[in-house]
Amino acid sequence: MANPRALSTRGKIAAYGVLLLFTLFAIYPVLRVISISLRPGNRLLTRSLALIPEGATLEAYRRLFTDEPFLQWLANSIFVSSWVTVVGVTLAATAGYAFSRYRFRGRNAAMLGIITTQMFPVTMLLLPLFIMLIKLRLYDSYLGLIIAYSATALPFTIWQMKGYYDTIPYSLEEAAMIDGASPGYTFYKIVLPLALPALAISALFSFMTAWSEYLVAAVLIQNPQLFTLPLGLKSFQSNMEVAWGLYSASAVLVSLPVVVLFMFLSRWLISGLTLGSVKG
Repeated sequence: MANPRALSTRGKIAAYGVLLLFTLFAIYPVLRVISISLRPGNRLLTRSLALIPEGATLEAYRRLFTDEPFLQWLANSIFVSSWVTVVGVTLAATAGYAFSRYRFRGRNAAMLGIITTQMFPVTMLLLPLFIMLIKLRLYDSYLGLIIAYSATALPFTIWQMKGYYDTIPYSLEEAAMIDGASPGYTFYKIVLPLALPALAISALFSFMTAWSEYLVAAVLIQNPQLFTLPLGLKSFQSNMEVAWGLYSASAVLVSLPVVVLFMFLSRWLISGLTLGSVKG
């Protein structure tokens, strides 16, 4: 009869082996992009499998900061993404709380309407957004792009916040109100600190919605001075050739803020994703 402890050890080894395989599968493309960014002469393909190519150079990175308006694109993306994050978190925190704690006429219809928008791809919303922003004279502007991205991110973040608020006992708020706290004070001083994991999820999702999005920006932005990073990176691709070195170097740099933000918010992400899905 097989030893249960030995079977358990073999199972763990097999599980870790599978996880390691998939980890390598996910990391390898990233390492290849870094390798391409270090290759001299704008080469995409090579016979060598070395991750650090022969004659490795930082010329592509130097050109990004000296010959290309990369810093302008970076500043535009940071500005737009930061405002989308602020607007998304603020509106999701308040709207989610209202849906969770209050019962009012049209509540169920509003919740259904919000979640229904998630059923349709962004491409179906481009024409209405385009017409609306032109009529509001916000086309080809930062504000118009922020509104479009915020509207895209809010359905998910509102439901995320609403689900998390449902897990917070209402008795905590009742006890605070009995002690004389106002509803506003109770919300900001008691409920919001307990909802930090869900706020972290909302912030990360809102930031990602604006940071790496290309299609909406390509339709709503025409002024090169307002180009975000995805639009700027597209300029490295022409009808005749692609500047692979610049493309890969910029892809590496674009991913860094997302990685830093994810690491900063990681302590709240797991609990925010799990607890927020307990109730709906």
